[in-house]
Amino acid sequence: QVQLVESGGGLVQPGGSLRLSCAASGSIFSINAMAWYRQAPGKQRELVASITPGGTTNYADSVKGRFTISRDNAKNTVYLQMNSVKSEDTAVYYCKADIRRNLSVYTLPYWGQGTQVTVSA
Repeated sequence: QVQLVESGGGLVQPGGSLRLSCAASGSIFSINAMAWYRQAPGKQRELVASITPGGTTNYADSVKGRFTISRDNAKNTVYLQMNSVKSEDTAVYYCKADIRRNLSVYTLPYWGQGTQVTVSA
C-alpha cells in the first residue's frame, strides 16, 4: 500500500501566500519525479510544477516566478510554496509521485486525494 496525503490548502486573499505539502508513505522502495497538478471547475487537470530526485524543477508558465516546488527525499515529501496568488489559481491541487514499491520492478504513478485552494478577497 502507498498513500499520498496532501495538506495546507484553504482560503487565501489575492497577493497572499500558501504552502502545500504532500507526504508519501507505505511500502516505498524509491520515488522518482514528484509533481503538483491542479484542476479548476470546468477545466482539465494541468501540470503546475514538477521536481526530480536531484532537484531539477519545471513550472507552468502561469506560475513561474510565483510558485516554488521543493522536496525532502528523506521524508518522501514534496512542497509547493505559492506566493502572490491570483484568483485564477483557485483550483483543487493534487500531488503525484512516480513510485517504485518494495519487491517491485515497476515505477507507477500515485495521486493524492486533492486539496482545495481558493483565492478570494
